[in-house]
Amino acid sequence: MLTIEQFSSFLLAAILITASPGPDNLMVLGMGMSKGRKQGIAFGLGCALGCLSHTLLAVVGVSALIAASPAAFTLLKIGGGLYLLWLGWNALRSTGAAKVKEVRAAEQRLSTLFFKGVFANAINPKVVLFFLSFLPQFVIAAKGNVGWQLAALGVTFTVQAAVLFGLLGYFSGAMGQWLSKKPKAGVILDRIAGTVFIALGLRLIVSR
Repeated sequence: MLTIEQFSSFLLAAILITASPGPDNLMVLGMGMSKGRKQGIAFGLGCALGCLSHTLLAVVGVSALIAASPAAFTLLKIGGGLYLLWLGWNALRSTGAAKVKEVRAAEQRLSTLFFKGVFANAINPKVVLFFLSFLPQFVIAAKGNVGWQLAALGVTFTVQAAVLFGLLGYFSGAMGQWLSKKPKAGVILDRIAGTVFIALGLRLIVSR
């Protein structure tokens, strides 16, 4: 369904973006540090699977837009490119000041933490905008089956996020200490993510 080049380029960009410091992975780290590995993993997997709701919205919305008006899809791509440029600019300007905060909450079952992660991700409007901007970047319209391409990309993003968030939850203690001792690490990751965002945004605006 996806070409090797299409899949590999998307996977690399997705990993770099997911690994950069952000609310989701910092919450997973905080949960793991304060509550334990299992709790961090459960919450992280929930956050990752919440991406499936955004994938569904992207599949339905973008597919309908293409069917209704190719010109409108072009405007969506330009708008998405500008949004990615804005995200990249903010990431490049970041001072790496994001801190891992311990999550202080009453003891909860793993299933409860899992669904909290799903809910926290699913209702985040910024993630909706990100998916609508990011996924179309890697769609090859000439291949057809745009909806299936978007679905495959969304599932790929979800799987890699589940792996990375699961690892963050498992190694949360060591990772939290490492980030505390090396504040520049967050800055470097932000710079990498910012460069990726800007490159993707420019490509999205230029390509037709």
